[in-house]
Amino acid sequence: MPAKITDATLSNFNEAFDKFAAEAPKHKANFILFLADIDPTSSLSWCPDCVRAEPVIYKKLEAIPEDVALLRAYIGDRPTWRNVQHPLKMDSRFQLKGVPTLVRWENDAIKGRLEDHEAHLEPKIDALISSN
Repeated sequence: MPAKITDATLSNFNEAFDKFAAEAPKHKANFILFLADIDPTSSLSWCPDCVRAEPVIYKKLEAIPEDVALLRAYIGDRPTWRNVQHPLKMDSRFQLKGVPTLVRWENDAIKGRLEDHEAHLEPKIDALISSN
């Protein structure tokens, strides 16, 4: 079954996340994928790890037979992300350290996460997806 995908930017993240969290009980599994913004000059993410991980993550999520939800949260351009006061780095719910970061969200909390250096690894994604 295809994943229900919702996109959020830094400017509307809180609103999108609140809606995502409210609808979470309706889905078998819920994931948040924190990504770097798309560079308009290349039409690719400015983050090479995001470019590498995204297709692997989407392939794995699409293969899940149950109803899943994915919130894609774009964290901004490179200068925005480099700011030590970036809102998602400071947010105690997520404590984001790198992108991409894939989070499994369950019962209003993070159930598991894959950080930037491992978010493209299929066995790690499979383990996160199948965690109960």
